[in-house]
Amino acid sequence: MKTRKLRELNVSAIGLGCMGFSHGYGPAPERNESIRLIRRAFEMGCNFFDTAEGYGAGDNESIVGEALKPLRQKVIVATKLHIPDDSDKSLKMVISEHLEASLKRLHTDCIDLYYQHRVNKNIPVEEVAQCMGELIREGKIRGWGQSQATEQELRRAHAVTPLTAIQSEYSMMERMFEKDVIPACGELNIGFVPFSPLASGFLSGKHHAQSQFTGDDVRKGITRYTKENIQANQPLLDLLNQFAGQKQATAAQISLAWMLHNNDFIVPIPGMRSEARFSENFASAGIELSEAEFQRIEDALSQVEIHGNRTDEDIAKLYK
Repeated sequence: MKTRKLRELNVSAIGLGCMGFSHGYGPAPERNESIRLIRRAFEMGCNFFDTAEGYGAGDNESIVGEALKPLRQKVIVATKLHIPDDSDKSLKMVISEHLEASLKRLHTDCIDLYYQHRVNKNIPVEEVAQCMGELIREGKIRGWGQSQATEQELRRAHAVTPLTAIQSEYSMMERMFEKDVIPACGELNIGFVPFSPLASGFLSGKHHAQSQFTGDDVRKGITRYTKENIQANQPLLDLLNQFAGQKQATAAQISLAWMLHNNDFIVPIPGMRSEARFSENFASAGIELSEAEFQRIEDALSQVEIHGNRTDEDIAKLYK
């Protein structure tokens, strides 16, 4: 697979979002199967794996760590921490404790990319950046990032300790960061890592108004997955299928190829749990769009109204 740069990290053009191996998208594979699939993704060209301490209360890091232990020197591992607002410990101690727990679960002594999972509004980003800089100097992490940060938040943090990447939602159905955050990343040599690059699977075209989402499937709380919005968003899928037919590709491949064409510092991390999806999505890195093709897609997208969205608040309601 082609590679890209997230600042100093050399990663496959498409990474693997590993959350679904523990929770979030219906029944997860059995643990040994998850480990096999993660290793298979590496064999198929992926060297960039994304997890978080919050996925399955540490279970996801444990699965990823076991899977990648024999491959550790050949892969880039990203994980994330939530910083509690109410601790009476120093910020450095809090972050260090979370980090040490992640290092243990991931079977490693250094994390390549350590994200603040969401920016705490009452903890100055400069203080977090200072702590991350100390951890880089101590050799505990190679780089750091923020998730769902604003342009102002990333600029303030970057001025203290340069950011490696911003991980935020981005797809044809959610383009709010194109106005300021993505251009700022390009200006400052910060990578941009889209989560939900296929809009939680909607852009694959594999779901329909009768689709059922059970258990802890986050799509129960994503409003673009209501029956009415699935039907209302059909014109977007029709557009994708039209372009896919012209390129002898799939809707998902066109969605990812469009994203990769946008900027060379963008590295999407779709969640995938089968070799068939690996084959489909990893092949997107080899689909080249001409400027004329890209512009035709952009022109068509400008005529499509998107119905529904994905918010942390809606998803949080599922777990109350």
